[in-house]
Parts: sequence; C-alpha cells; structure tokens
Amino acid sequence: MKNAFAIVTLSALLSACAVAPQKEAESATAAPADAAAESPAPVVAAPAPAAEVLPDVELTSDMLFRITKAELEFKQGQWQGAYITMLALAQQTRDPRLARRAAEMALTAKQGPEALSAIRLWRSLAPDSDEATQYFLGFAVVNDDLGEAEQIFVERLRAAPLQARPLAMFQMQQFLLRAKDKSAAFALEDRVLAPYSGTLESHLILAQGAFALGDNERSRAEAEQALQIKPDSELAILTTAQVSGDIDTALKVLSTFLDKYPKSREVRAAYARILADAKQTEPARKEFLTLLKDQPDNLATLYALGVMSMQSNDIPNAEKYFTDFIKVLADHPSDERDPSKVLMILSQIAEQRNDFDAAYNWLDKVDGADEKIYLAARMKMAQLTARKGNVDEARKQLAELKPSEAVDQAQIFQADAQILRDAGDNRAAYTVLENAVKRYPDNPDLLYDFALVAEKLGQVELMEKALRQVMIAAPDNQHAYNALGYSLAERNERLPEAYSLIDKAMKMAPGDPFIMDSMGWVQYRMGNLNEAEALLRRAYALRGDPEIAVHLGEVLFVKGDKTGAQQMWQEAQTKDPKNDALKSTLARLNQSL
Repeated sequence: MKNAFAIVTLSALLSACAVAPQKEAESATAAPADAAAESPAPVVAAPAPAAEVLPDVELTSDMLFRITKAELEFKQGQWQGAYITMLALAQQTRDPRLARRAAEMALTAKQGPEALSAIRLWRSLAPDSDEATQYFLGFAVVNDDLGEAEQIFVERLRAAPLQARPLAMFQMQQFLLRAKDKSAAFALEDRVLAPYSGTLESHLILAQGAFALGDNERSRAEAEQALQIKPDSELAILTTAQVSGDIDTALKVLSTFLDKYPKSREVRAAYARILADAKQTEPARKEFLTLLKDQPDNLATLYALGVMSMQSNDIPNAEKYFTDFIKVLADHPSDERDPSKVLMILSQIAEQRNDFDAAYNWLDKVDGADEKIYLAARMKMAQLTARKGNVDEARKQLAELKPSEAVDQAQIFQADAQILRDAGDNRAAYTVLENAVKRYPDNPDLLYDFALVAEKLGQVELMEKALRQVMIAAPDNQHAYNALGYSLAERNERLPEAYSLIDKAMKMAPGDPFIMDSMGWVQYRMGNLNEAEALLRRAYALRGDPEIAVHLGEVLFVKGDKTGAQQMWQEAQTKDPKNDALKSTLARLNQSL
C-alpha cells in the first residue's frame, strides 16, 4: 500500500511547498563505502543561491599554469595530484570556487574523506553558500554524523522566510532519508520540528517518519494533528490513509474525503490506484475515467487505463488509451517519460491483428534511451520483416545490430535462428546456433535453442547433451527438464525418466500449461488415460494452444470418444491450419477432418 501513495505524496508536497522558481541541485558521484554508502549530493530543489563573495586575488601566470596542469592530469585519470593542487590553491587564495573544484574531483574519483575535507574548506570560504551546505549535509547524514547536521537544520529553518519554511522542512526530511540510523534521524526530526508544531508540514513529516519506524500509534496521531490543522489538505489525508494500517481502512478514509472534497485530484488518483491494487477493477476504472474527464491529456491516467484495459482483455480501449498516451507525449517534448514500453505494447496489439506494417512503425519509434528495450524493438522489427516474407532483409537488419554486452549478442543469434526456423530452414538455424554455442558455450538460452533445433534434425543425442548442459548451467530452468522429458515421451522411450524430468519441471512451475501438456502426454504414453485427459483439459483451459488440442484429441480418440477427438482436432486446425503435430497425428491414426 505504501507504493500507492509514494507517487502522489512527492508531487503534492512539492506543489504545496514551492514558492518560487527553483534550480535543480547538482548531483555528485558517490563516495566509497568507507566514506559514504551512496551519493551525498543533494537531491532536492534548492533556493536560489546567494551571490558568492570572492577574494580579490590576481590570477598569475604560475597559478594559471598549475590550474591548467591539474585539469589535464585529472582528465587523464590522475585525480590525486590534481586534487592536492586545487585544495592548496584554495587555501592559498581563499577562493571557494577552487575548493569546490577539489571536492568535485574527489567525488568523481570516489574518494570520500578527501571530498569531505574539500567541502569543509568550501563552506569555511563561502559560509553563505547553500550549495556547499547541502553537499556537507549529504556527507554528514550518510555517515550518521548528525550532531553538526542538526545545528545546520535548526539554523536553516529559523532563517527561512515563513512561506519558504515548508520547503526547508521537506529538504531536511529528504536528507535524513539517507541516514543509516533511522531512529536517530527521526529523533533529530522530532527535536528540530518541535518549535513548529503548529504547522501542517511538521506533523506530516513526523507521521511519515514514525510510520517508517513501525510506530503506528505515533504516526496516526501525527496525521490526525495535521488534519486538524487543515481538514481539506490532500497531503494530510493521503498520509492518514498511508498510516492507517490496512487497505480497507485506507479506502474508507479516502472515499469519505472525496465525498466532501470531490475535486481533490491527487486523492482520487491514489484512491484509484489502491482500488486497482486490490483487484477492484471496475471501481478503479470508474475513478480513472473521472480523472480523465477532468484532464484528458494526463499521461499517468491514460497509462493506468491502458494497462487495466489490457488486463481485462479490452484490446480496442487499451489501444486507444495507449495511442492517446503517445500523442500527448509527442505534444509535450519536455516530458521526460520514456514511451518505449507503450510503443512495444502498441506494436504487440497491431501484430495480433496481423497489421505488421503498423506493428513495425510503432517499434521504429523506440529510441535508444534504454539499450535493452531498443535492442528488443529492433529484433522484433526484424522478425516482422521476416513474417512479411523477406527473410534475407530480416537477417540483414539483425546483422546491423551491434550490442555491447555478450548476453545481448547471444540474443541476436537466437533471433536469427528463430527467423530461420519460422521459415522452415532448420538446417541453417542449426548452423547459426552451433556457431553461437561455440562462441558462448555457457549461455543456457543458446544451448536450449540449439537443443530444440538439433532434435528437429533428428540429432537426439546432441539434443540431450545440450539440455543436460542447460540443467548444469541453470539448474532452476524448468524448460530444460520439460523439453527433455517431453522428447523422451514423444519417442516413447525411458518413460519413468521422462515422468521424473517433467515432474521436476511441474514443481518449479506448477501453473505452466505447456508443462501440464507434457505431463499429460507422458501419462498417456504410460497408459494412464484418465490422468492424461484431466491434465490435458486443465492445460487447454489455461492456454488454448493447438498442440495441446492435438494431444487431448488423441487421448479422447484412444478412449473411444471419436466425436470429442474430432472436435479438438478441428479447433486445432482452425487455430493453426499448418500445424505439423496435427498432420502427423491424423496420418498416424488414419483419420481425416
């Protein structure tokens, strides 16, 4: 339930507290484990910095030479000499810019103690620099040196104008989230915020801090005090719901608030998300549609409705919402959301209705912001090219992809082999995978695909060897056990071993319909027709795959249910008229449709 509020709370707090245009604070590279577990740089919006008071120092030729030399050394990876030079010059000239540069060098080199020394000097040379103070606070909090940090927080809140004080409180909370000793950090918050107990924000921060520590009684009391101060506060009611303890109570809290304040958009958004998380699909959809009516171009609402439509198999509406999502994003190029996942979904929807051109065009819009998604999109584009009948062009598209990581390079080989297999050229696919396995001998996915192609070519010993290599490399890979067990059952060989392999796969993935199909098939081979039928019917109910229908049809045929068998085979033919398993089964049993 926490996640349902996280998205809302941050945006609401920022919008409630921001009083002026804000400059995004600059981030820095993390210090090493012995100095700082994570980057101590500020991650919150900072007030506009005061003008720096700089010393009146002449830039001599010697000083310029030393600075230039230090920068060149640093660029070449020699951080230590460059850092010492900058720190020494800062001490000599009393120029805070040089101390800051020394701190940046140490941070980039992940040298925590040296960075802290430079930051301390920077603060002493520019005591009014909010940026220097934020860097220092970051280091102090991460290293649980809260004594000096507490005094700084006290002074910052005291000095902040009344209108800007909520933002200063929020900044303190964000810094203290990085503390390792959460109890000490909360106690600090409690002391520092005590003079401001009449403010909404102090109680919200303490409610969230107590909730994080598991002090539910304190968190609820603080949330109630926040509501007493401002009964119509969206942020207060969201915090109250968050610390309420269970989903039903949270939903009741939010619903009651919405009855009184129906225009509360952030609360309605959280309410809709919790309903969705609780699998209350229709009520959630109703709330999201209310949000969409109020803001037709809200990306979060469009995405949520698209996902819910996919989950309920309402593909036309899913496509509509996701298409609108892409259009709105195109009209707002400054929005930093990555549309890649939505583009992939839209491509999948188009492919399902055999509109390969539309599927291809959606994929072509995926940029390289996420290398993994981009690679997946390009490989899928090649597959679509092949499905349109141009296998050579598809393979050329794959050959042009040059991923940097070995695991991605292996995926290119897999995609190439799959295109060849789909085109019926198992011999060429075998050659591709044989070469790939030589290059990446420990890649279980390549070995698995190689095994399947080897079996297609009748090389069952090679297939079994490859699958057993997969079992060693990836002992939790249920597909390898299932594939070998099914192969043995299909050839009616070593049936007890086949049963054992498939049983192991089923224990790893008990709801997998294809593994159920394998178990049904081995039961059929062993003469257990009732068990086979029950398993195959369960598998077919979960996944109406034509091959499962073929197997179930044969079991029914052997049991004497010729009508039932014909029905299953006809369903298989309707779904896949070229299905090889159907053709071979009908020929072997001397049957026709």
